[in-house]
Amino acid sequence: MQDGTKKECSWSSWKGQAIDLLYWRNVKHSGAVFGSVLLLLFSLTQFSVVSVGAYLALATLSATISFRIYKSVLQAVQKTDEGHPFKSYLEMEISLSQDQIGKYADKALLYANTCMKELRRLFLVQDLIDSLKFAVLMWLLTYVGALFNGLTLLILAVVSMFSMPIVYEKHQAQIDQYVGLIRTQVNSVVGKIQAKIPGAKRKEE
Repeated sequence: MQDGTKKECSWSSWKGQAIDLLYWRNVKHSGAVFGSVLLLLFSLTQFSVVSVGAYLALATLSATISFRIYKSVLQAVQKTDEGHPFKSYLEMEISLSQDQIGKYADKALLYANTCMKELRRLFLVQDLIDSLKFAVLMWLLTYVGALFNGLTLLILAVVSMFSMPIVYEKHQAQIDQYVGLIRTQVNSVVGKIQAKIPGAKRKEE
């Protein structure tokens, strides 16, 4: 019972941190993460993944080695014995427990099974309207793919993640109103298509 409570608290903590990050509760923290991710993605547009990984490793090593030497010299001059400057990090537990691995594996398996079932339902036309919607989405994605590559789309996704939540929070009433109008129009069009195509009407549950 305690393990379950601990897992729920841990998940709630991570979820809360993610929300605070995306809603810019701490401007410095969100800005640092946003800038770092964008810098990494822009670097990948200019260099290979191997080069970017190697440069990041070299930069990190340069910083840690320099700090280690600086602290060693400082301890020698001051004749103190503070120990390794990264001792607290070296002793920190970073390994995943068997329970954590099992939990993440179960979630991944659940998502994979759900995705496969949904794709089977769409490709085998279990519901004609849903399959038509999926076809339209794939058709639109062909144009998106012709205009943007994967990294560009990833950059746009990151920018959207860090901008849209705060915009929605400030203009929620207006956005909900427009989304409601669009949803009404889409449902109206779908209803007309269902009425004209034989066998397209959903079965009442």
